[in-house]
Amino acid sequence: MKPRILLSMGDYNGIGPEIIMKSFSEKPDDSSVIIAAGHEKIFEFYRKNLSIDTELNLIKNIKEAKSGALNIFNTISADDIDIQPGSLTKHAGKSSMKTIKKILNLCLDGQADAMVTAPISKEAIHLGGYNYPGHTEFLAELSGSADYLMMLVSGDLRVALTTIHVPVSEVPRLISESLILQKLRILHESLKFDFKISKPKISVLGLNPHAGDGGVIGREELDIIAPALQKANLNDIDASGPHSADSFFGSGEYKKYDAILAMYHDQGLIPFKTLSFGSGVNFTAGLPVVRTSPDHGTAYNIAGQNKADYRSFTAALELAILLAENKIRSSIIHA
Repeated sequence: MKPRILLSMGDYNGIGPEIIMKSFSEKPDDSSVIIAAGHEKIFEFYRKNLSIDTELNLIKNIKEAKSGALNIFNTISADDIDIQPGSLTKHAGKSSMKTIKKILNLCLDGQADAMVTAPISKEAIHLGGYNYPGHTEFLAELSGSADYLMMLVSGDLRVALTTIHVPVSEVPRLISESLILQKLRILHESLKFDFKISKPKISVLGLNPHAGDGGVIGREELDIIAPALQKANLNDIDASGPHSADSFFGSGEYKKYDAILAMYHDQGLIPFKTLSFGSGVNFTAGLPVVRTSPDHGTAYNIAGQNKADYRSFTAALELAILLAENKIRSSIIHA
């Protein structure tokens, strides 16, 4: 069974269409069926203007898609198209979200096995009438998923986040014993069932410098994080910590674990991107569908200039295929 993978074009004034076509052109994969969602005119525009040698196969429904070709499925109308490479527009923002909603529903309906989302602009989607901080929250709401987790993946390096797109000033208020337990449970289950790690080991970072130094620089580690870890271990979740974030990555300590749970966005993403820039993948655990994305933004500054690095998108596609295959095998075994 060849998995069907849906790719959202992202913000079409960014590098999304370019990295999708370049990624496929570099490594066409006959073991899966790849379907790029958006509009044929957008992909043709960038294919022609950037001289990308990718054959496009326009389809009217998912069943027409074939392996070995980049299938194009229209999810927006021509009225939604206003191509201005490098520009922030409401049309592009609205179109990116309409496309994401459409491919999510196709996955939920069982017509596709995974989705890969090209970068969107938070400013553009707000101009288009969508009040969300990013993909993750939008997908979670549409799929009715209260328990979800943002995880960055590069090979064996996996960094998950307790809080995501919130101001740093709000993080201490949001951190709670129940939230950490919830994220640890999702992470543990994802490592077992998505990544097929039978006995996952998880490291948890502290919130404060030096993990609070025994309460001298803050008590969150003593009062919130440590009790959460104790309860997690009682529930057969192998989680250690809280570890001091400043030395954890530089010392190589992270290599001893299958995943790391950070307390907030930059605490996890700065070391992750330092170690894996160009090959990192954003994976949303806890959703009813497989969803990955590259770990970078729209790159308006180079959009339409044939300069985009597509390696992270390729990694996101490869991980989506792997996780989709794992999911298909599991469903066959348990059928």
